[in-house]
Amino acid sequence: MKFTLSWLKDHLDTGATLDIVAETLTRIGLEVEGIEDKAATLAPYVVAHVLTAEQHPNADRLRVCSVDTGEGSPVQVVCGAPNARAGMRTVFAPPGTYVPGKNINLSVGNIRGVESRGMLCSAAELGLGEDHDGIIDLATDAPAGTPYAAFAGLDDPVIEINLTPNRPDCTSVHGIARDLAAAGLGVLKHEAAAPVRGEGPCPVGVVRDLDPADAGLCPLFALRLVRGVTNGPSPAWMQARLRAIGLRPINALVDITNYVTFDRGRPLHVFDAAKVKGALTIRRARTGETLLALDGKTHTLTDDTVVIADESGVESIAGIMGGEASGCNESTTDVLIESALWDPANIAQSGRRLGIVTDARYRFERGVDPLYTLPGLDLATKLVLDICGGTATQSVVSGEPPETERIIDFPWTEVKRLAGLDLPRAEMKVTLEELGFHVSGTGDRVKVLTPSWRPDIEGKADLVEEVIRIAGLDRIEAKPLPRPAGIGRALLTPMQKRTRTAKRALASRGLMEAVTWSFIPQADAKLFGGAGADLRLANPIASDLSDMRPSLVPGLLRAAQRNADRAYPDAALFEVGQCFASDEPEGQTTRAAGVRRGTATLLGAGRHWDGATRSVDAFDAKADAVALLASLGVPTGGLQITAGGPAWLHPGRSGTLRFGPKTEIGWFGEIHPRAMQALDLKGSLVAFELILDALPLPKHKPTKAKPALVLSEFQPLTRDFAFVASRDVAAADIVKAAQGAERKLITGVEVFDLYEGPGVAEGAKSIAIAVRLQPIDKTLTDAEIEAVSARIVAEVTRRTGATLRG
Repeated sequence: MKFTLSWLKDHLDTGATLDIVAETLTRIGLEVEGIEDKAATLAPYVVAHVLTAEQHPNADRLRVCSVDTGEGSPVQVVCGAPNARAGMRTVFAPPGTYVPGKNINLSVGNIRGVESRGMLCSAAELGLGEDHDGIIDLATDAPAGTPYAAFAGLDDPVIEINLTPNRPDCTSVHGIARDLAAAGLGVLKHEAAAPVRGEGPCPVGVVRDLDPADAGLCPLFALRLVRGVTNGPSPAWMQARLRAIGLRPINALVDITNYVTFDRGRPLHVFDAAKVKGALTIRRARTGETLLALDGKTHTLTDDTVVIADESGVESIAGIMGGEASGCNESTTDVLIESALWDPANIAQSGRRLGIVTDARYRFERGVDPLYTLPGLDLATKLVLDICGGTATQSVVSGEPPETERIIDFPWTEVKRLAGLDLPRAEMKVTLEELGFHVSGTGDRVKVLTPSWRPDIEGKADLVEEVIRIAGLDRIEAKPLPRPAGIGRALLTPMQKRTRTAKRALASRGLMEAVTWSFIPQADAKLFGGAGADLRLANPIASDLSDMRPSLVPGLLRAAQRNADRAYPDAALFEVGQCFASDEPEGQTTRAAGVRRGTATLLGAGRHWDGATRSVDAFDAKADAVALLASLGVPTGGLQITAGGPAWLHPGRSGTLRFGPKTEIGWFGEIHPRAMQALDLKGSLVAFELILDALPLPKHKPTKAKPALVLSEFQPLTRDFAFVASRDVAAADIVKAAQGAERKLITGVEVFDLYEGPGVAEGAKSIAIAVRLQPIDKTLTDAEIEAVSARIVAEVTRRTGATLRG
């Protein structure tokens, strides 16, 4: 919301400076986002009188001007503007001035052998427009030496505030002034719009073609005809204010509606009466109807959209934007002024569906003051009569304003109870009354009637907030919270703990955390198993962010490639976040994923002098996944790893992690070449992804104390075994079989060799494992060691068919 300081003072009788106004606005919850003070920017520029303009001796297109700047002796300026001439009044910038349109600082120059001590400026050079064909041509009575900002009315600072959605009352300058008056910054000017007594009935009728159930879509509609208007430019003061807040003046009728929208928060619309056929009908649009709107675009409507139509068809999208066919232009002589109430939810949905953002929609979807519908029509009518002339008819009114006022039983002690601030009752009452509330009663409890422009006030806590924000949060005394007795209960859920642990574990393995978009291109979503219609965004923030992500991996892969494109090829990234399989709650899962690229292995990235550098492979991704499971306390005894994974992983260089045949918890491996090509990826890329929701929760322990450390006093020993097995036997099956042979003594089994070739039968392979034995009660004898070794061989042979290699 933007407004100028002078505009604010139209509604607030105050002598406060700009800085005090800005500070007070932020203090009462209307945060100031920025202040544009052109008076400061344009301070060096002054009105100048060109005394003479002679042809430059060395250039056909330049003139040497003698300029009176109001400071005594004339100044010589070389000017190339085609309209520079003797006797004109223009704008002068002395040496040392910053010129925003050219982004330069002026200095005394020598142009084609003639000294120039300043510059005569165009509007474009001052950043005030796009006109750069000539210097600014001012009125002949403009006094030389006068600051240009003051002469042109550009010394009015523009304030921009950030409004929260619950403050529709402050979408108007009058509403902002009301808050400042309540804060003690001045006195609100209560200027009620005088009723306009029309001459004769309005010849254009209003028809409400809505079902009784749809009456809330348009509770109130008012219309008035003004005949004989002259629709020329709006007054200079109105144009200046509209330009200051970023609006382009169009013509008097349109500018008046824009002015009332910002001045009073009352959106209006004007129709050229000559272009309206028959009565105006309020109805739902018929699916497939179209409207060429004032934005120059043709919008296709559905029956969820409320429209204003005549006998020719749709003329306006209710509360959002009018149609071009019935718009007002310089030939308009009879105008219909419309002021109505529309359902906020319907306006928000229609505007979002059509992709139209207007000042009217902004206000209607937040809720405008229902009781200002008719006064707003009178105010607009008066401005039209004053500026454009003409004769107004009586207004035609259909419907009535809804009952929005609430009576709240409010004990004054609520302010102390909820905010901790003990304020005098008189101060609290004055605050509420200045904000427009009506307070009745004199005891500890009073009745508070909410004003029609505050639909956000629903209960006692809202009233406390109003009192406190005006009183000032700085008046609340800081007090420490009481320390509870005993040991506090755990506040984090198991999933929150798991998420934090996962981030620490992956960071400790040298991966950098990334935060990528939850939205990805539709092609990426389809590639990774998503792109369902239920996960497509109705209104994406960008065309290439159209679908909710089914996996974390595509975002990480693209992030790794962006790093490589910027000369950081060895990226190791991870992310813990949400993924989406459907639009149902159970379709949302929390996952942890990691990507390694180039030489970003656990041992470090980049080339090394000993030549041992290698590119990442599937086992690096597997190691990350298994290490993460261990960090999360997930028992891996029952973990199964099967070959292959999702379609975006290389089928021969990937694996799936699971507990049992049905519970998949994740996958790892190299990225499939087709996926690499589709995502325009290059280099070596591996990834893993774990579904944290699918991991079994750790078993509940009666105490959090760690068990006693038990270290055996006896020397461990290692025995190696080489087995010949069929090529389709997994090494993991041999490892599990060996572990199950003697669980009390065997503390570890590792694969250290894999061989296929001469000496091994066709279709077979040799797998060598190292088995670690840890005695507990006594040192093992040779016979006991041999017995354990025999059981290992027998168990591996029984479960896998492998035989001891000779």
